[in-house]
Amino acid sequence: MMHLMTLHIQPRIQDALRCGLPVVALESTVITHGLPRPQNLELALDLEQTVRDAGAEPATIAVVGGELTVGLDTDQLSELAQLEVDKASLWNLAALCARKANAGTTVATTLFAAQQAGIQVFATGGIGGVHHEAYDESADLQALARYQLVVVCAGAKSILNVAATYERLESLGVPVIGYQSDTLAGFHTPLTGLDLPTRADTARDVATCFASQVALGLSQALLVSQPVREGIDASVMRAWLDQAHQDAAAQTLSGKAVTPFLLARLADVSAGKTVEVNRRLLQNNAHLAAQIAVELVCQNDHQVAGHMSTRAVSESSAVSESSDVNVDVSLDATVATRHPHKPSLPGQS
Repeated sequence: MMHLMTLHIQPRIQDALRCGLPVVALESTVITHGLPRPQNLELALDLEQTVRDAGAEPATIAVVGGELTVGLDTDQLSELAQLEVDKASLWNLAALCARKANAGTTVATTLFAAQQAGIQVFATGGIGGVHHEAYDESADLQALARYQLVVVCAGAKSILNVAATYERLESLGVPVIGYQSDTLAGFHTPLTGLDLPTRADTARDVATCFASQVALGLSQALLVSQPVREGIDASVMRAWLDQAHQDAAAQTLSGKAVTPFLLARLADVSAGKTVEVNRRLLQNNAHLAAQIAVELVCQNDHQVAGHMSTRAVSESSAVSESSDVNVDVSLDATVATRHPHKPSLPGQS
């Protein structure tokens, strides 16, 4: 009988989740397909450190030797950054695992693995969506409608039909919140001009909204749109995109060959500016995701403390009624020591 490994969660991630500590999932296609070497490994390590500096544990996800692995170690990150590998989406994940391949995980597959592991927050650059080519739509959209996580992004990738992507998200019931913005982020450009119905100005606001979504039993992801700082002017970006699409059409590219070509062409025509902005938005999103993960843990602690307090008072009343014994119950020490090393957010004590 064959023994098939499906999901491998590294011990440090298991320990963090078991202890109720904040964890942030990170995708790996940015390592395998997003940036040239050695910038890809440098960015991967920088993103993990950004998450740690903000008080959470990073969990980069990838397919390693046929195992969907949550929480790559440094050696695995380094090896993945040197290899020519596939992208693992949900439609080819099983086949890649069956042949014990290595692969970078897309937004869709990272969402799937993170939910399986019990991680609530995921940071990425830009989501996939509706392409300009007919019938070409990313599996990311269906995954966002299926897996209940907070997903921090800078909007949809610039090469996509952003307006159609936003409409599709609405049709799928995926809520989109603007972080300190009333307008959908434009990936390389700060804003798209597409108005958002909901705004959050703090990580606490986002965490509260997600807690409400979970309480309601809504299964979709909560998509947080954070505009990039010091992005590219929209008119300049449009000219670069037009040139890249014309070059792709001249080579009669189609299917999954289009996206990597467009991204590489944009890097060329922008003299590396798009890569620079991509790195910055990824780090911004990792930082915000970590803050949200910390807030979710704080809110969960308060909720647990409330339940324990209610239970303790109830038990105390029962004891008093039966034996007239006064019981003094204090929960402060329990709550304070659960996360002794958890940092406070700005403005909190």
